[in-house]
Amino acid sequence: MVTQMTGQRSVTLLGATGSIGSSTVDLLARNRPDYRVEAVTAATNAKALAALARSLGARFAAVADATRYSELKEALAGSGIEVAAGEQGVVEAAQRPADWVMGAITGAAGLRPTLAAVARGATVALANKECLVCAGSLFMRAASERGSTLLPVDSEHNAIFQALGSGRRQHLRRIILTASGGPFRTWSLERMREATLEQALRHPNWEMGKKITIDSATMMNKGLELIEAHHLFQAPSEQIDILVHPQSIVHSLVEFCDGSVIAQLGTPDMRVPIAHCLAWPERMDGAAERLDLVQIATLTFEAPDLTRFPALRLARSALTAGGGAATVLNAANEIAVEAFLGRRLGFAGIVPLVEETIADMDRRGLLKEPSSIDDALSIDHISRTVARELLPQAAPIAS
Repeated sequence: MVTQMTGQRSVTLLGATGSIGSSTVDLLARNRPDYRVEAVTAATNAKALAALARSLGARFAAVADATRYSELKEALAGSGIEVAAGEQGVVEAAQRPADWVMGAITGAAGLRPTLAAVARGATVALANKECLVCAGSLFMRAASERGSTLLPVDSEHNAIFQALGSGRRQHLRRIILTASGGPFRTWSLERMREATLEQALRHPNWEMGKKITIDSATMMNKGLELIEAHHLFQAPSEQIDILVHPQSIVHSLVEFCDGSVIAQLGTPDMRVPIAHCLAWPERMDGAAERLDLVQIATLTFEAPDLTRFPALRLARSALTAGGGAATVLNAANEIAVEAFLGRRLGFAGIVPLVEETIADMDRRGLLKEPSSIDDALSIDHISRTVARELLPQAAPIAS
């Protein structure tokens, strides 16, 4: 039940069949009277999308893979649900008249649709890192100009958003992002160099997609979140710290000038930040397990090791460099992780490949600040090509 919400809120789910989309659907199912679903989208799974559209009573469904249009249309025949496919179909979904939009399309594919929702002034729950990493200035400027509200879905940024409500922006001293440390938090550098794909995918706390799980293992995810936090909260790099917190209970903290430190705590369940965004500025009854601090008993914190996790250094360097460095960082990392998942690159080669791609793009004079989505996608495309060209030189799979 949503406390004090007046009227039914219309929502659109961009990336409805992924992990974030599924968690959002679970919350919608528990609060059906308060919400009406306008549109849903998926990348390729037309069958699952059709089933979801029917169960949610959506008015519009779009699959990004244009070759799946016939499959989606057939699956929704007789339902009265409008159907579309391809990038423009997903953009159309974002442009539909929904009050609230979940931006959960992964990768650069989410840029255009999410910006389309921002451009019409919608409240956008942002779960797509690439929007702010690849084109942060562009997105924040568009949100300001169009009166769009951006709500952070990532547990860390959502925690910061909640904690910032305890004081005024001018009194902020620093933002502290917490990180679980991933599966290799206690491993030696030598052991990490031999890490296998199976080991990297065993996250100790969270159930996530493969790509973000590998990003957690390298701690690149925290580097990307550093860049996101910079844009979301207009905080310079030196005002954002990272702290390793293995239990993943304290999701992030904010320190004010008087020495007060405000933290947001919760169980490691993405339905907590999603529920906050879905009901904002109100609150809803959550589905996550209640936090039992007596059972947890101990919360620990430690500084990140930049020698074992150089992705943190590289991401901060990209943020400081500005221009298109963060766009290249993200694109090259996607190629590196894809190669690791495909067993064409060793774990120790992920960050060096990203770093060399940034250096190569810099030598070519291609690190300009993207001024449009087309610019961002062009830099992204070239970066991926460069990363693939450099891949044979990167660290091989450990024997």
